[in-house]
Amino acid sequence: MSKPLVQATGRRKESVARVRLRDGSGRVVLNGRPLEDFFPTMATRLRVMEPLNITNNQGRYDIEATLEGGGTTGQADALRLGISRALVELDPELRDTLKKAGMLTRDARVVESKKYGLRKARRAPQYTKR
Repeated sequence: MSKPLVQATGRRKESVARVRLRDGSGRVVLNGRPLEDFFPTMATRLRVMEPLNITNNQGRYDIEATLEGGGTTGQADALRLGISRALVELDPELRDTLKKAGMLTRDARVVESKKYGLRKARRAPQYTKR
């Protein structure tokens, strides 16, 4: 396999995506599996490929990514951020376009930690009168 043009990292919730972009035909391989196998729903696939569609780079680069942690949505958004960062590293002129579309913003929302004396982060035990 050829040397990557650029490497970038994207994160969301508990998910981490390490993305490598290479010159190629638009192949997307995630954890050794094609995009269609890894994300079976069309909506998720469109969300992942959004940075390439916005910048008119679909079919120009091969994407190889390693995804770990979290669930489907977190991994998809982490990958999307990683692809956006990699595109900006390749061509800094794309930064304004991606920034306006909100592709370069790291979503900082994470699960709130559980507090002692409570069932969850904020859910108190049920009150019994008698």
